[in-house]
Amino acid sequence: MSDEVGGTAGGPEDRGEDAPDGAWGFPHPAGQPTVPPNAGPPYAQPGPPPPPVNPANPAGAAPPPYGHHPYGHTMYGAPATVAEPPRAPFRLTWRIAAGLGLVALAAGAAGGGLGAWWADRDERSVTLHQPAASGPPRARDSVAGLAAGTLPGVVYIHASKGGKQATGTGFVLDKGGDILTNNHVVADAADGGTIRVVFNGGEQVEAKVVGRDTGYDLAVIRVTGVQGLAPLPLGNSDTAQVGDPVIAIGAPYNLEGTVTSGIISAKDRAVSAGGSGDDVSYISALQTDAPINPGNSGGPLIDASGRVIGVNSAIRSADSADPFGGESGAGSIGLAFAIPINQAKRVAQQLIDNGKAVHPVMGVSLDTGYDGPGARVVDKSSKGAPVRSGGPADKAGIKPGDVVIAIDGKKVAGAEELIVAVRTKAPGDTVTLTVQREGKELQLPVKLEGEGGS
Repeated sequence: MSDEVGGTAGGPEDRGEDAPDGAWGFPHPAGQPTVPPNAGPPYAQPGPPPPPVNPANPAGAAPPPYGHHPYGHTMYGAPATVAEPPRAPFRLTWRIAAGLGLVALAAGAAGGGLGAWWADRDERSVTLHQPAASGPPRARDSVAGLAAGTLPGVVYIHASKGGKQATGTGFVLDKGGDILTNNHVVADAADGGTIRVVFNGGEQVEAKVVGRDTGYDLAVIRVTGVQGLAPLPLGNSDTAQVGDPVIAIGAPYNLEGTVTSGIISAKDRAVSAGGSGDDVSYISALQTDAPINPGNSGGPLIDASGRVIGVNSAIRSADSADPFGGESGAGSIGLAFAIPINQAKRVAQQLIDNGKAVHPVMGVSLDTGYDGPGARVVDKSSKGAPVRSGGPADKAGIKPGDVVIAIDGKKVAGAEELIVAVRTKAPGDTVTLTVQREGKELQLPVKLEGEGGS
């Protein structure tokens, strides 16, 4: 018979000895048992067989503690049963009691916390995370990307003279140090005052006036000895469309480096800004809802490609006595106006070249008290010459009392709109005026002349 571990069970080979026939109590082949010498009575019953030998422990070592066979069973498959030694009775000591108390206390606290979490689980469904050390890269055409590319070319202007101070913004035009801004920012300091320019990195230098013009509310100032200037690229304001995104950069209320964004709200807005008489500036403005406040004046209005399409110049304020008075109003109400860059760069070049700009004119005096529609040339009863003799309007056949209702096919609501429309042109340009005279409508071409500004 073979056992579970593959050895031969119970044979003499396992014990390493030669056993005589019938030593295990099996019948002798001859039918009678052979009694070894000095054995007991001839017919004595054989004793129980010796215990099986464990192949892993052939020497018959003592069984393992607690009576467990190394393989869990005897050689014949029955569980090994060995009596276990008696155990000491359990005694509850103070150390055990204290340990059980701590375990119970910890279990109670954990259970209470789990219950509170379960009851409040709906109110704690958001996991807060600390912000990353650095944000994602910004696209060049995003507001952040455009602002980063524009700020190095923006400057902040502090002008003072005799106790009067003005602050505003400007931007670099060229490597020679020319900076474009509004005239009303530097007007008080233009003659004998001090103009200080602060760059985006904090560097400060003094600047001098190159030229300025009240009619366009533009001025060019210049800094010298400055390395690393970053001129801003100029765009084409004629191609701007209502709804286009724009960015304004400046120092509202002296808060330098402020960036705001919005859209083009309207084009060709007739805006007059400044004082009265020769100090009034007429702008065919780009209107924007980008927040612009006092201190933004002279700063760039940037399109989605990062190019300057306007010079921020005026705001409409709800509580301002002068609604288009530039710095005189309170805060932004979403109505801001910028000089189109196509007009501004033409004037800036004239200021750099000649120190003054040339205005296109028709050579007529308009009746500002006429309530329209249209713009009326003053009649003979008014003081001064209604039509300048030999001027463009005189040559075109304009008469005193004529009412201009359109220029180049675009309707004119009043005198201000006609002046602004003419200011967008250049000397030598020809415009077509639609004129009402004694119930008739006339089309009169007028070639504009240039007149030195102030």
